[in-house]
Amino acid sequence: MNVLGIETSCDETAAAVVSTTGVASRPWIVRANVIASQAGIHREWGGVVPEIASRQHVRDICGVVDRALGDAGTHWRDLDALAVTQGPGLVGALLVGVSFAKAAAAAVGRPIVAVHHLAGHIESIFLEHGAIPLPAVVLVVSGGHTSLYVVPEPGVYRLAGRTRDDAAGEAFDKVARVIGLGYPGGPAIDRVARDGNDGAVDLPRPRFTHADRHPLPVDVRGSDGAPPVADFSFSGLKSAVVRLVQQRGGAEALTRTAVADIAATFQRVVVETLLDRTFEVAHTLGARSIGIAGGVSANSRLRHDATARGQREGVPVFVPPLALSTDNAAMIAAAGLRRLERGESSGLGFNAHASLPIAGEGWPSGAR
Repeated sequence: MNVLGIETSCDETAAAVVSTTGVASRPWIVRANVIASQAGIHREWGGVVPEIASRQHVRDICGVVDRALGDAGTHWRDLDALAVTQGPGLVGALLVGVSFAKAAAAAVGRPIVAVHHLAGHIESIFLEHGAIPLPAVVLVVSGGHTSLYVVPEPGVYRLAGRTRDDAAGEAFDKVARVIGLGYPGGPAIDRVARDGNDGAVDLPRPRFTHADRHPLPVDVRGSDGAPPVADFSFSGLKSAVVRLVQQRGGAEALTRTAVADIAATFQRVVVETLLDRTFEVAHTLGARSIGIAGGVSANSRLRHDATARGQREGVPVFVPPLALSTDNAAMIAAAGLRRLERGESSGLGFNAHASLPIAGEGWPSGAR
């Protein structure tokens, strides 16, 4: 089976062809994965401008899809289905992909599958690693999302926790701007932090009081019903960096060493917070593995520390390669294949949604 995936949820126009292999341990293979990034366009604005992003998707999508089909050596007639990101994301950007995919599906007479963007990130782990031990706890961490999901079986995703304010990737972007590193902030902080002392600056660890503790939903708790802190918060950490920079006279007054130290310390605190929550939930639930996906999973310290901690604590950690960590269409095609394998498709009546629960429109009742 050959599936064309299309992704336009933010500032990457992406198309990919993913095929089934018939091998249980590695059921899918990426035959083409094309991404047209708009990072250079939005850099001068310090972040993604939705109207500009939507217009650029319109310019790019036909060429990106043609290239993906060409790279895969595939024609429209060879496709068995199309998969497209339905949400969440920038609604104008999403509409470009959804409209294109629905028109193409109708034109070639193929079924179409609406895909939740975060389900795509989760499935990127299975796309790369094949069958992983289940149940798994998966951290999806990006510029717009920081959430923990329990995956008890393939294609079922149960929310265990999420950020209460800023997503981790959003905090990276804002802190990078404050210390003068520009946009996109995640790669910039990762690069600069390598030359810094991650203990040189006093930054607070996000903490919850007893009154703030948010117990896991009943259907994802361990046998003892223990209520670990499963949510995240990064607004206080971000504000602490802003105050620190202001106290030192602003970004212009910071030395190169100071910038590196702040970046390294901030990165350490974020990574420790993400991993503490993830491993606590995994141990509480008796998870057999941990997955980390989303754009922030490309962070070198997060990848290193997660793998090392997993080895120490006896829980294997699975992370997709860099090409599948940031937004891409291969993960959307994989999530589409997952739905097709479960006997699900969407028809042409679905619409794009800027905010979409993972149990939203068209999603199986078993996914929450």
